[in-house]
Amino acid sequence: MKNSYLKLHLAVILSGFTGIFGKLISLNEVLLVWYRTFFSAIILFFLIKLTRISTKINKREKINIAKIGVFITVHWIFFYASIKYSNISIGVVCYCLTSFFTAIFEPLLNKTKLVFSQLLFSAITLLGISLIFHFDNSYHIGILLGCLSSAFAALYTIYNEKLVKYHNTKIINYYQMAGGTICLGIFLPFYLMFFPVKSFIPGASDFYYLILLSLFCTVGLYVLFAEALKKIPAFTTNITFNLEPIYAIILAFVFFNEGKEINKSFYLGFFFVMTSVILQTIIPSRKKK
Repeated sequence: MKNSYLKLHLAVILSGFTGIFGKLISLNEVLLVWYRTFFSAIILFFLIKLTRISTKINKREKINIAKIGVFITVHWIFFYASIKYSNISIGVVCYCLTSFFTAIFEPLLNKTKLVFSQLLFSAITLLGISLIFHFDNSYHIGILLGCLSSAFAALYTIYNEKLVKYHNTKIINYYQMAGGTICLGIFLPFYLMFFPVKSFIPGASDFYYLILLSLFCTVGLYVLFAEALKKIPAFTTNITFNLEPIYAIILAFVFFNEGKEINKSFYLGFFFVMTSVILQTIIPSRKKK
Protein backbone atom coordinates (compact mmCIF):
# COMPACT_ATOMS: atom_id res chain seq x y z
CA MET A 1 0.00 0.00 0.00
CA LYS A 2 2.86 2.41 0.86
CA ASN A 3 4.38 1.79 -2.57
CA SER A 4 1.04 2.65 -4.19
CA TYR A 5 0.84 5.95 -2.29
CA LEU A 6 4.42 6.74 -3.32
CA LYS A 7 3.53 6.18 -6.98
CA LEU A 8 0.41 8.30 -6.56
CA HIS A 9 2.27 11.26 -5.06
CA LEU A 10 5.00 11.04 -7.73
CA ALA A 11 2.21 11.20 -10.33
CA VAL A 12 0.81 14.29 -8.57
CA ILE A 13 4.21 16.02 -8.73
CA LEU A 14 4.47 15.28 -12.46
CA SER A 15 0.93 16.57 -12.99
CA GLY A 16 1.98 19.91 -11.49
CA PHE A 17 4.04 20.52 -14.65
CA THR A 18 1.18 19.90 -17.13
CA GLY A 19 -0.18 23.41 -16.75
CA ILE A 20 3.29 24.87 -17.26
CA PHE A 21 3.67 23.02 -20.56
CA GLY A 22 0.17 24.14 -21.55
CA LYS A 23 1.28 27.74 -21.14
CA LEU A 24 4.65 27.22 -22.86
CA ILE A 25 3.24 25.48 -25.94
CA SER A 26 1.80 27.99 -28.41
CA LEU A 27 -0.57 25.53 -30.16
CA ASN A 28 -4.30 25.85 -29.47
CA GLU A 29 -5.79 23.43 -26.94
CA VAL A 30 -7.14 20.85 -29.43
CA LEU A 31 -3.94 20.61 -31.50
CA LEU A 32 -1.90 20.46 -28.28
CA VAL A 33 -3.95 17.53 -26.97
CA TRP A 34 -3.88 15.69 -30.33
CA TYR A 35 -0.09 15.84 -30.45
CA ARG A 36 0.06 14.85 -26.77
CA THR A 37 -2.02 11.69 -27.32
CA PHE A 38 -0.23 10.91 -30.63
CA PHE A 39 3.31 11.16 -29.20
CA SER A 40 2.25 9.31 -26.02
CA ALA A 41 0.80 6.43 -28.08
CA ILE A 42 4.07 6.13 -30.03
CA ILE A 43 6.19 6.15 -26.86
CA LEU A 44 3.95 3.54 -25.21
CA PHE A 45 4.04 1.35 -28.35
CA PHE A 46 7.84 1.13 -28.26
CA LEU A 47 7.82 0.74 -24.46
CA ILE A 48 5.47 -2.26 -24.74
CA LYS A 49 7.65 -3.80 -27.48
CA LEU A 50 10.86 -3.30 -25.48
CA THR A 51 9.39 -4.78 -22.29
CA ARG A 52 7.70 -7.59 -24.27
CA ILE A 53 4.32 -7.11 -22.64
CA SER A 54 1.62 -9.34 -24.13
CA THR A 55 -1.02 -7.47 -26.13
CA LYS A 56 -3.29 -10.50 -26.54
CA ILE A 57 -6.68 -9.03 -25.72
CA ASN A 58 -9.75 -9.28 -27.91
CA LYS A 59 -11.00 -6.52 -30.21
CA ARG A 60 -13.99 -5.68 -28.01
CA GLU A 61 -11.78 -5.10 -24.95
CA LYS A 62 -9.44 -2.89 -26.99
CA ILE A 63 -12.39 -0.74 -28.09
CA ASN A 64 -13.72 -0.53 -24.52
CA ILE A 65 -10.32 0.64 -23.25
CA ALA A 66 -9.97 3.13 -26.11
CA LYS A 67 -13.41 4.61 -25.33
CA ILE A 68 -12.26 5.50 -21.80
CA GLY A 69 -9.35 7.34 -23.42
CA VAL A 70 -11.87 9.78 -24.89
CA PHE A 71 -12.72 10.98 -21.35
CA ILE A 72 -9.10 11.90 -20.58
CA THR A 73 -8.72 13.49 -24.03
CA VAL A 74 -11.77 15.74 -23.50
CA HIS A 75 -10.55 16.51 -19.97
CA TRP A 76 -7.23 17.75 -21.39
CA ILE A 77 -8.92 19.88 -24.04
CA PHE A 78 -11.03 21.71 -21.47
CA PHE A 79 -8.09 21.91 -19.04
CA TYR A 80 -5.77 23.59 -21.54
CA ALA A 81 -8.59 25.77 -22.85
CA SER A 82 -9.18 26.92 -19.27
CA ILE A 83 -5.49 27.85 -18.94
CA LYS A 84 -5.38 29.63 -22.31
CA TYR A 85 -8.59 31.60 -21.59
CA SER A 86 -7.40 32.54 -18.09
CA ASN A 87 -4.13 31.41 -16.51
CA ILE A 88 -2.43 28.38 -14.94
CA SER A 89 -3.77 29.12 -11.47
CA ILE A 90 -7.41 29.16 -12.64
CA GLY A 91 -7.03 25.90 -14.55
CA VAL A 92 -5.45 23.93 -11.72
CA VAL A 93 -7.74 25.38 -9.04
CA CYS A 94 -10.81 24.24 -10.98
CA TYR A 95 -9.23 20.79 -11.29
CA CYS A 96 -9.84 20.36 -7.55
CA LEU A 97 -13.52 19.89 -8.32
CA THR A 98 -12.60 16.42 -9.64
CA SER A 99 -12.92 14.87 -6.18
CA PHE A 100 -16.35 16.52 -5.78
CA PHE A 101 -17.56 15.15 -9.14
CA THR A 102 -16.14 11.74 -8.23
CA ALA A 103 -18.14 11.74 -4.99
CA ILE A 104 -21.29 12.48 -7.05
CA PHE A 105 -20.69 10.29 -10.14
CA GLU A 106 -19.25 7.18 -8.48
CA PRO A 107 -22.40 6.20 -6.53
CA LEU A 108 -24.53 6.82 -9.64
CA LEU A 109 -22.35 4.78 -12.00
CA ASN A 110 -21.49 1.98 -9.56
CA LYS A 111 -24.97 1.96 -7.98
CA THR A 112 -23.67 2.46 -4.45
CA LYS A 113 -24.65 4.78 -1.63
CA LEU A 114 -23.56 8.41 -1.57
CA VAL A 115 -20.72 8.73 0.96
CA PHE A 116 -21.12 11.82 3.12
CA SER A 117 -17.48 11.77 4.25
CA GLN A 118 -16.32 12.09 0.62
CA LEU A 119 -18.46 15.18 0.13
CA LEU A 120 -17.06 16.55 3.40
CA PHE A 121 -13.46 15.98 2.30
CA SER A 122 -14.24 17.66 -1.04
CA ALA A 123 -15.70 20.64 0.82
CA ILE A 124 -12.57 20.95 3.00
CA THR A 125 -10.39 20.86 -0.11
CA LEU A 126 -12.46 23.51 -1.90
CA LEU A 127 -12.28 25.71 1.17
CA GLY A 128 -8.50 25.41 1.13
CA ILE A 129 -8.24 26.17 -2.58
CA SER A 130 -10.53 29.19 -2.26
CA LEU A 131 -8.19 30.59 0.38
CA ILE A 132 -5.16 30.00 -1.84
CA PHE A 133 -6.64 31.71 -4.86
CA HIS A 134 -9.41 34.29 -5.14
CA PHE A 135 -11.25 34.03 -8.46
CA ASP A 136 -11.26 37.04 -10.76
CA ASN A 137 -14.62 37.97 -12.33
CA SER A 138 -12.90 38.51 -15.69
CA TYR A 139 -12.13 34.79 -15.93
CA HIS A 140 -15.67 33.39 -16.19
CA ILE A 141 -14.98 31.40 -19.40
CA GLY A 142 -11.77 29.94 -18.00
CA ILE A 143 -13.55 28.90 -14.80
CA LEU A 144 -16.43 27.26 -16.72
CA LEU A 145 -14.01 25.33 -18.94
CA GLY A 146 -12.05 24.28 -15.86
CA CYS A 147 -15.21 22.91 -14.21
CA LEU A 148 -16.06 20.86 -17.33
CA SER A 149 -12.49 19.57 -17.35
CA SER A 150 -12.76 18.26 -13.78
CA ALA A 151 -16.06 16.47 -14.55
CA PHE A 152 -14.45 14.47 -17.37
CA ALA A 153 -11.39 13.77 -15.19
CA ALA A 154 -13.70 12.24 -12.57
CA LEU A 155 -15.40 10.00 -15.15
CA TYR A 156 -12.01 8.85 -16.47
CA THR A 157 -10.81 7.84 -13.00
CA ILE A 158 -14.00 5.96 -12.10
CA TYR A 159 -13.97 3.89 -15.31
CA ASN A 160 -10.19 3.40 -15.23
CA GLU A 161 -10.40 1.97 -11.71
CA LYS A 162 -12.27 -1.02 -13.16
CA LEU A 163 -9.85 -1.54 -16.07
CA VAL A 164 -6.67 -1.76 -13.95
CA LYS A 165 -8.03 -4.87 -12.23
CA TYR A 166 -7.90 -6.87 -15.47
CA HIS A 167 -5.23 -5.34 -17.74
CA ASN A 168 -1.62 -4.19 -17.67
CA THR A 169 -1.39 -0.44 -17.03
CA LYS A 170 0.86 0.22 -20.04
CA ILE A 171 -1.59 -1.64 -22.31
CA ILE A 172 -4.46 0.41 -20.89
CA ASN A 173 -2.67 3.71 -21.47
CA TYR A 174 -1.52 2.69 -24.95
CA TYR A 175 -5.04 1.94 -26.22
CA GLN A 176 -6.44 4.99 -24.44
CA MET A 177 -3.88 7.28 -26.09
CA ALA A 178 -4.49 5.58 -29.44
CA GLY A 179 -8.25 5.94 -28.97
CA GLY A 180 -7.87 9.61 -28.06
CA THR A 181 -5.63 10.23 -31.10
CA ILE A 182 -8.10 8.60 -33.53
CA CYS A 183 -11.26 10.20 -32.11
CA LEU A 184 -9.71 13.65 -31.85
CA GLY A 185 -8.15 13.21 -35.30
CA ILE A 186 -11.65 12.71 -36.77
CA PHE A 187 -12.94 15.81 -34.98
CA LEU A 188 -9.86 17.96 -35.69
CA PRO A 189 -10.63 19.01 -39.33
CA PHE A 190 -14.06 20.31 -38.29
CA TYR A 191 -12.52 22.21 -35.37
CA LEU A 192 -9.88 23.79 -37.62
CA MET A 193 -12.61 24.97 -40.01
CA PHE A 194 -14.00 27.23 -37.26
CA PHE A 195 -10.68 27.93 -35.51
CA PRO A 196 -8.04 28.01 -38.27
CA VAL A 197 -4.33 28.04 -37.42
CA LYS A 198 -1.31 29.40 -39.30
CA SER A 199 0.54 26.08 -39.13
CA PHE A 200 -0.52 22.54 -38.24
CA ILE A 201 3.11 21.52 -37.63
CA PRO A 202 4.57 22.56 -34.25
CA GLY A 203 7.72 24.70 -34.17
CA ALA A 204 11.02 23.50 -32.70
CA SER A 205 10.32 24.71 -29.16
CA ASP A 206 6.72 23.40 -29.22
CA PHE A 207 7.96 20.02 -30.49
CA TYR A 208 10.50 19.82 -27.66
CA TYR A 209 7.92 20.70 -25.01
CA LEU A 210 5.40 18.24 -26.49
CA ILE A 211 7.92 15.39 -26.25
CA LEU A 212 8.63 16.22 -22.60
CA LEU A 213 4.91 16.56 -21.88
CA SER A 214 4.17 13.21 -23.54
CA LEU A 215 7.07 11.30 -22.00
CA PHE A 216 6.98 12.48 -18.39
CA CYS A 217 3.58 14.11 -17.79
CA THR A 218 1.55 11.61 -19.81
CA VAL A 219 3.21 8.19 -20.14
CA GLY A 220 5.06 8.39 -16.81
CA LEU A 221 2.23 10.12 -14.96
CA TYR A 222 -0.65 7.92 -16.13
CA VAL A 223 1.22 4.62 -15.78
CA LEU A 224 1.97 5.57 -12.16
CA PHE A 225 -1.64 6.72 -11.76
CA ALA A 226 -3.03 3.45 -13.09
CA GLU A 227 -0.67 1.42 -10.88
CA ALA A 228 -1.86 3.36 -7.82
CA LEU A 229 -5.52 2.71 -8.75
CA LYS A 230 -4.92 -1.02 -8.25
CA LYS A 231 -4.75 -0.48 -4.49
CA ILE A 232 -6.20 3.00 -3.87
CA PRO A 233 -9.90 3.94 -4.46
CA ALA A 234 -10.83 6.40 -7.21
CA PHE A 235 -12.04 9.07 -4.77
CA THR A 236 -8.82 8.92 -2.72
CA THR A 237 -6.65 9.24 -5.82
CA ASN A 238 -8.63 12.24 -7.03
CA ILE A 239 -8.56 14.03 -3.70
CA THR A 240 -4.80 13.39 -3.47
CA PHE A 241 -4.50 15.05 -6.88
CA ASN A 242 -5.85 18.17 -5.17
CA LEU A 243 -2.21 18.74 -4.20
CA GLU A 244 -1.51 19.46 -7.87
CA PRO A 245 -2.63 23.12 -7.65
CA ILE A 246 -0.15 23.71 -4.83
CA TYR A 247 2.77 22.64 -7.02
CA ALA A 248 1.37 24.19 -10.20
CA ILE A 249 0.63 27.59 -8.63
CA ILE A 250 4.12 27.77 -7.11
CA LEU A 251 5.61 26.91 -10.52
CA ALA A 252 3.39 29.55 -12.13
CA PHE A 253 4.68 32.13 -9.65
CA VAL A 254 8.30 31.17 -10.43
CA PHE A 255 8.13 30.84 -14.23
CA PHE A 256 5.30 33.19 -15.23
CA ASN A 257 5.14 35.71 -12.40
CA GLU A 258 1.34 35.49 -12.24
CA GLY A 259 1.40 38.08 -9.48
CA LYS A 260 -0.02 36.02 -6.63
CA GLU A 261 1.88 36.51 -3.40
CA ILE A 262 2.28 33.61 -0.99
CA ASN A 263 0.82 34.99 2.23
CA LYS A 264 -0.98 33.73 5.35
CA SER A 265 -4.03 32.88 3.25
CA PHE A 266 -1.92 30.59 1.07
CA TYR A 267 -0.53 28.68 4.05
CA LEU A 268 -3.98 28.38 5.62
CA GLY A 269 -5.40 27.06 2.36
CA PHE A 270 -2.49 24.62 2.04
CA PHE A 271 -3.29 23.38 5.55
CA PHE A 272 -6.91 22.58 4.60
CA VAL A 273 -5.89 20.77 1.40
CA MET A 274 -3.28 18.72 3.27
CA THR A 275 -5.79 17.93 6.02
CA SER A 276 -8.34 16.55 3.56
CA VAL A 277 -5.68 14.41 1.85
CA ILE A 278 -4.25 13.05 5.13
CA LEU A 279 -7.69 12.24 6.56
CA GLN A 280 -8.77 10.45 3.39
CA THR A 281 -5.53 8.45 3.51
CA ILE A 282 -5.75 7.50 7.19
CA ILE A 283 -9.47 6.67 7.51
CA PRO A 284 -9.63 3.89 4.83
CA SER A 285 -6.48 2.28 6.32
CA ARG A 286 -8.06 2.17 9.79
CA LYS A 287 -11.29 0.73 8.39
CA LYS A 288 -9.33 -2.09 6.74
CA LYS A 289 -7.52 -2.88 10.01
